[in-house]
Formats: sequence, C-alpha cells, structure tokens
Amino acid sequence: MHILVVIKQVPDLVEELEINSDGTALDPDCISPTLNEFDDHALEEALLLKEAVGAQVTVLGIDATGELDQALYTAMAKGADRAKKIVGDFDEETHLSSHARARLLAEAIKPIGYDFVFVGVQAVDDLDGQVAPMLATHLGVPHVGVVTAVHPINGVVSIQKEYWAGIMAEMDVTPPAVLGIQAARQSPRYAPVSKVRQISKEATIEEIEAGEVDERLVVPVRRMYLPESSGRAEFIEGEPGEVADAILNLLRERGIK
Repeated sequence: MHILVVIKQVPDLVEELEINSDGTALDPDCISPTLNEFDDHALEEALLLKEAVGAQVTVLGIDATGELDQALYTAMAKGADRAKKIVGDFDEETHLSSHARARLLAEAIKPIGYDFVFVGVQAVDDLDGQVAPMLATHLGVPHVGVVTAVHPINGVVSIQKEYWAGIMAEMDVTPPAVLGIQAARQSPRYAPVSKVRQISKEATIEEIEAGEVDERLVVPVRRMYLPESSGRAEFIEGEPGEVADAILNLLRERGIK
C-alpha cells in the first residue's frame, strides 16, 4: 500500500500576525510557518497504517514560499519514507486558490503510483476544505471527507466518517481514493529536533516542476484588515423580570419595536 500525504505550511496562529505595509498580505517577518494541523493528523494516520501493514508513505507539498523543506524533513523524521515538493515560479504577492493547488497537486500525483492520497480536511489559513474533493475530481478517483479513522482490511480500508451532529458512519473504501482526514486515531507524534537535523543532512527531497498555473485560479488580494473592535458586550444582571425590562428599554432606545 502506497499512501501520499499532501501537506501545507500555514502561519502559526500562536504568533501575533501583522499585515505588510501594502495591506495586501501578512508581514513575512512576523510569520512563523508551521505544518497545518489537519495535515499533521493526515500524516499520523498514514504512519499508523505503515506500522500496521507496512505501507509506504510519501509526503508531498507545494513549495509556494520556498520554506517547505523543514516540514518535509520533519515528516520524514516522524517516519515518512520519501518527500517531494512542487516548485515553480510562484509569486509571493499572489495566493494560490484551492482550485490552483488541486490542479498542481493532481499534475504531480498522476505519474506517481499510489493507493490512497491523504489530505488534511482543511487548512487553517483558508478553512474552505475544497482541496481534497477537487484533487479527487482531477485524479478521477473517489473522495471521502471528514475521516476520523482508517483501518486496513484485506486490501481495502475501513474508514470512520463524521457527519453533522456527531453522527458517525463506517464504510469500506477501495483504492485508489482521496481521503480528507479530520483527525487521526491518536495525537500526531513528536519528532525530536536532533532527528530532524539528521534527516536534513541525509535525506533528499525530490523536486517536481510545476506546470503552468491558470491565472484565473490565482486569487489577487486587494486588501487585508485586522479585526476591529466595534464595541463591547454588556451583561444584564438581575431577576428575569428586571432583565426583560432592561432588554425592552435597550430595544426602544435603538428604535427597535
């Protein structure tokens, strides 16, 4: 079984983010890139399958900023067998849409033999959750999203999928297929810094030249804004009747009847 894990680096939300002087992007000097947490869970689930059935795990990402190597080396330090990155003439001032990312990934993946492609169900910097289903469309294979567990059974996998209101479903998936991983069966493992450094000296990251990016799929950012406080919350205390009267008075003051 060969599993491709698609990863993406995103701004570390623990840091205080700032917008550049043009107001069109985050200030790169204030960003600490980190592996998207859902992709980390996708990697962990793939590594669990490797431990269970000897699956081969390859990590793949689009190096749009030139800083993906650290994430790829870390993935190999955790147990991934190989790492590949898609490189090209990417403009840091523009943002690849999910459509563009899915197409670039599909072009790189098609020549590679695989059974399953694991993708984090969404990325924290866009939260649209569209890369996995669109990637499956471009590859011409089935897709199952919001997956919370993957178990190997006789050449197929049995997966758990979460629906709204916490409803869980179980289904068997025959390869090839794309799975959008929401959570691994256990917390993502930690890779010691010393091991990451050792891997960075010994391992090789294969580069894949990106095809031409359709300009219609590149999203130009005209302006970004920091959240602004428009007021404050007012808490009304007292007996139910007093609270009700206070709410009515507030509504009348604002001309709401």
